[in-house]
Amino acid sequence: MTHPTVVREAARVVAIEAARTYVANIRPIDLTNPNVLVGHLMAAETLLMDIVAAHDEPTEGAAA
Repeated sequence: MTHPTVVREAARVVAIEAARTYVANIRPIDLTNPNVLVGHLMAAETLLMDIVAAHDEPTEGAAA
């Protein structure tokens, strides 16, 4: 499915800003607590997948 370029660019900005906000709000991480580490890794993976998805989807007028 293609989306208008403006919509895709907005999705890209939202995904990148969500990742930047998450990183900016990380406090010192307790490296001795594996649950906290796993939580941060899972959140980072989800944010990265959102960024990739926002850049993978074709825009209107792009070659299919």
